[in-house]
Amino acid sequence: MQGSRQGACCSCPPDSGTGSLGFIGWKSAGLEARQNLKLAGIHVSTRRRRVWGPLLDWPATQVPVSTPPAPTEPSQLKLGAALQLLTQSGHPLPDLNEVGSAAWLQAVIDALCDLSSRDPLTGLANRRQFELALAREVDRVARAGEPALVLMCDIDRFKLVNDTHGHAAGDLVIQAVAQSLMDCVRPMDTVSRFGGEEFAIILPNCPPAFGQTVAERIRRKVEQREVAINISETLKVTISLGGAFAPQWVRSSAALWIERADQQLYRAKTEGRNRACLEMPPVSMVSAEEKGLLFAVSQFQDLE
Repeated sequence: MQGSRQGACCSCPPDSGTGSLGFIGWKSAGLEARQNLKLAGIHVSTRRRRVWGPLLDWPATQVPVSTPPAPTEPSQLKLGAALQLLTQSGHPLPDLNEVGSAAWLQAVIDALCDLSSRDPLTGLANRRQFELALAREVDRVARAGEPALVLMCDIDRFKLVNDTHGHAAGDLVIQAVAQSLMDCVRPMDTVSRFGGEEFAIILPNCPPAFGQTVAERIRRKVEQREVAINISETLKVTISLGGAFAPQWVRSSAALWIERADQQLYRAKTEGRNRACLEMPPVSMVSAEEKGLLFAVSQFQDLE
């Protein structure tokens, strides 16, 4: 696509005339703003179209990206405001001249979807993303019978940190603990900020011995870490963990799984904090023959 640039950032797409991207400061005789997405080569899933569809309704008026219209409702979010949001959050976008407008717009949509699933303070998965991942893990455990562990983690005496050193120091502690959690898990694991000073971790394909090892590794990592809250002062905090294994070959509920892990977290707190308490995995009463049948049925269903 040929186009000329007028006062926009290097990652912004060219304008295609009336009703297109002129509001972010580009001019071009290329792609029409409201053309069919399939003709543009852009793949947007049904879920993403429902969430981010308003981005594709580009206005015809000239609106500088530096002063995007303030949306009063989520449906009024426009591309200029979305670009500013991604810039402020540090999400990189590809160069339009290298990837083309279709791939560039797809990258914007992907970045917004990723941003909506992240906790802004820590960069971990947010609670909504955790609940989606947990629901998928419940289904997987019921089908394949592999062991899985949920860990609930809580920073000990965190209120004292906020009251003594201020909320800015508390944010630094939360960020440091989040990094410690990420350092102790596998890429396949899901680490999320569950709320406040509480975190939740999903460990798929996790035998009991391995789960206990990971929980203890996290506890030691946090205990040994020094958090710099200013130039001359550091803090050390501890963490309590509670874990529960999913019942294999049984379709449990995500809420019950979290509740069982929470009970173990409460146990860790009452026994003195700075410890990991894991519930023993439930013993499966399903025979080997029944497991083979269940696995075969689940594989057949997956192919439908």
